[in-house]
Amino acid sequence: MNRLFIEFYLDEDVSRLVADLIRARGFAITTTQEAGQGGRSDEEQLNYAVGRGMTLVTHNRADFELLASRYFNSGVKHYGIVIAVQRPAHEIARRLLVILDQVTADEIENQIRYV
Repeated sequence: MNRLFIEFYLDEDVSRLVADLIRARGFAITTTQEAGQGGRSDEEQLNYAVGRGMTLVTHNRADFELLASRYFNSGVKHYGIVIAVQRPAHEIARRLLVILDQVTADEIENQIRYV
């Protein structure tokens, strides 16, 4: 598909400030709240991100590792999952910017990255 820039989709548990900080650098990012997806299950969140070609960012390691495994085992493609350790929003944004600087959207497909 030859996509260059990753577009992040923040799960509900990730601070909205992260989105503001990423947008300030000119990158596309959407929060669960902005997408009207609040209160949906983890599987629904990932399905939403996949349906729009977005990379999901979450703090929820256990559930999303399991979902990624299910996708892998069924041969369904996702556009990346970034699992962020609970840190201040500025630190998470800094780490996401490193990914945006070093990884293309095509390269993150079907991967889990940890920040």
